[in-house]
Amino acid sequence: AKTRPLPAGTIIGSGTVSNADTGRGYSCIVEKRVLEQIESGEARTPYLRHGETVRIEMLDRNGRSVFGAIEQDVLQ
Repeated sequence: AKTRPLPAGTIIGSGTVSNADTGRGYSCIVEKRVLEQIESGEARTPYLRHGETVRIEMLDRNGRSVFGAIEQDVLQ
């Protein structure tokens, strides 16, 4: 943010933050595909396609939404 003119609401990402227990989920599709390749020799999870929806939500220890859900439709 020091060298870029970022407007309010800009989301900055610097990579994924993985769960210690992969049984609880993955941070991104690429992470899941790489772990599948390591475990079985091939990636089975497909990339997102037109018409699909991505939903991201972080829950606290009590199952409450921390910042609300973000949903985005894949358009291309």
